[in-house]
Amino acid sequence: MKVVVTGAAGQLGQDVLLELERNNHQAIGADRQTLDISDEAAVQAFIQEVKPDVILHCAAYTNVDSAEQDEETAYKVNGLGAKYLAQAAKQTGAKMMYISTDYVFDGTASEPYEVDHPTKPLGAYGRTKLAGEVFVQENLEEFFIVRTAWVFGKHGNNFVKTMIRLGKERGEVGVVSDQVGSPTYTVDLAKFMVSLVETDKYGIYHATNSGICSWYEFAVEIFKQAEMDVTVRPLTTEQFPRPAARPKYSVLSKKRIEEEGLTPLQSWKDALSAYLKELKN
Repeated sequence: MKVVVTGAAGQLGQDVLLELERNNHQAIGADRQTLDISDEAAVQAFIQEVKPDVILHCAAYTNVDSAEQDEETAYKVNGLGAKYLAQAAKQTGAKMMYISTDYVFDGTASEPYEVDHPTKPLGAYGRTKLAGEVFVQENLEEFFIVRTAWVFGKHGNNFVKTMIRLGKERGEVGVVSDQVGSPTYTVDLAKFMVSLVETDKYGIYHATNSGICSWYEFAVEIFKQAEMDVTVRPLTTEQFPRPAARPKYSVLSKKRIEEEGLTPLQSWKDALSAYLKELKN
């Protein structure tokens, strides 16, 4: 398959390109320099020229706090970018996968969010990503939407790298303990995305590593596996104010993956172990 990957320079995009190549697909990476996804004419021209079989749309405006101050830019990238790509996919007959987020939910649930649970974003980032989901569904009869959460990988800034850096600098960190979710290793997510897009099992999926933890528990496990002697203090969300509200409960149900006979992602602790090995190498 000939596959265009948007956000190709990003944390997820780089691992998706590697996974496509491992599976003998022709991967064409599009980053900000190659393609401005918020420019409708540019998107149409690029997709018409390349004529891909698949568009894996990983590009996003992901700075959750900045989105509160600049929702217009976030909407152009997250909403309109997805719309223009979906329209181009329709015209060329390409399959499309849109990567979305746990932030489309408000975090008030007490059990894992199913794929058809009503959405209710708390802030600008969630609203703009949800707009992208809606545009994909409006423009394509068949599509893949994959919601994920708490992403970490070799190629970008993330919670694991931040914890290790702060741990070395300070020997003590304070981490929020009342927000719960499931970490997601980009290598595992990329494998799932590529295996899914090779099928015709269209629809909405939730994909994170298995298991549940708080950010505090995640930090404790990071230092344990990295063999670092760091004190981790639990904080409440109120003690760690941020411009954008975070969902308190971000656990996504992976039931759909199992129902479709696809391979679930490994446990987050095993994923963290694989990631720390990757960082060492």
